[in-house]
Parts: sequence; C-alpha cells; structure tokens
Amino acid sequence: MSATVAAREAFKPSWTARIGLIAVALYSAYAIGQLDISWARLSVGFGEAGRFLARMVPPNFERWELLLEGMLESLQIAVLSTVLGIIISLPLGLMAARNLAPAWISAPIRGVIAVCRSLHYVIVAILFVKALGFGALAGVAALTVASMGFVAKLFAEAVEEISMKQVEAIRATGAGPGAVLLYGVLPQVASRFIGFSLYQLDSNLRNSTLVGIVGAGGIGGTLFAAFKRFDYDFVCAILLSIIALIFVAELVSGRIRAALR
Repeated sequence: MSATVAAREAFKPSWTARIGLIAVALYSAYAIGQLDISWARLSVGFGEAGRFLARMVPPNFERWELLLEGMLESLQIAVLSTVLGIIISLPLGLMAARNLAPAWISAPIRGVIAVCRSLHYVIVAILFVKALGFGALAGVAALTVASMGFVAKLFAEAVEEISMKQVEAIRATGAGPGAVLLYGVLPQVASRFIGFSLYQLDSNLRNSTLVGIVGAGGIGGTLFAAFKRFDYDFVCAILLSIIALIFVAELVSGRIRAALR
C-alpha cells in the first residue's frame, strides 16, 4: 500500500461528523434569530458598556472598613462551607463507590449526590434564605450543599478507580472495615481528595461573593447595594478586591499542591 493510499485511509472523511457540524451551525443560526441577537444591539451594548466602565474609574476605596467587613465574611463563608462539605463528602463518597458498597447503599447515596448537584448554588441560597433568613448562615448552608455535590461525586469516582488488590490484601490479614478503609483505600486516593478539596475551596471563594446578592451574606450584598445606589466607583473597588482575593487564594493553593507532590 502506497503512502498516498495509507494517508487517504487514515484521514477518511466522516459524513457523520460533517452532518453533525452542519446541524449545529443551522441550530445556532436559528437560536440567534430566536434570541434577537443582532449587530445593532451589540453596537448599542458596547457603547453603553464603555460609558458604564468610564463611571467606574477611578475606584473608590474610602469605605474600606465596609469593604473589609464584607470580604472577611465571604472568606469565612467559603472556609466554613468547604470544611463542612468535605467532612460530609468523605463518608458519602465512600458509600457511593460501587466497588466498596452494595447497590442498595450506593444507589440512594448517588441519588442524594445528584440532587445536591442538580440545582445551581444561587437557587439553593435563595431556598436557604427563605428557610433560615438573611445572613451568612444561609450562604454557608448553600455552599456546603454545593461542595457535597462536587467533592462527593469526584471522590466516589476516584475510589472506584483504586486497585482492589491492596484492599484484598488488608482484608486477608483479618482487618475490620475501618482498617481496610484507613490502610487500603484512603492511601490510594488521599492526594486526589486533597486536590478536590483545594479546588472546592477556590470555587467557594468565588461563589461566596455571589450568594450575598440574594441575601446570603458576604461581599455580594455590599456589591448589590452599591449597584442599586449607582455607586459605580465603589463597585469597581469591590470587584478589584474580589479579584485580588482570588489571585491570593490561587497562589496559596498552588503552593499547597506543590508541597504535597
């Protein structure tokens, strides 16, 4: 077989992929028409955005006490919800792993995890605000649920990928279920579980600044109030502070990951 023939065989056109791309393009054009997306609206929007950004400069840090109070509350919400979510996710993930737990346990636990993941955390925050009232408690509860849905699912999948030979070896010594988990399961997934937890902390730091918009505490409430007052220079100061917080968290989590390798 010549090189030309071999190349043709290797890069044979896929009509299924082409039809799929054409279908996506046609649906995208239909959706753009249905959603009234046009260059005229975009040009008007860009002009309004320019005027809006001009009103945000320079940022106003005169009310730094209010800014610091909101940032500290968001940080506390993020840390508490992450810790609680991780503590709950550890047993949930173990019970959801199909190679460790029987189906009558893993199936309902996976259902619980799916429910935690099915609703956006802002919707969950609204529900908790209605149930618990305004304040940080609702934010902690909402982000704890979000953490459970994310960390427990990934932890269960990590447990299902472990080598069962090490688990069986521990069981062969006559060890109980606790010792099997401690010496046979957790050492194989500890580094990944720490990685999941650090990622969730980083995610909760961002999310904690948003749940306050619906009354669940944190800097989001201050940001929303500044928007309502058309206090855009203070809005810019809040946004810059949030960005700085996320950058610092990224640096810290990167150092922790490097130290654990």
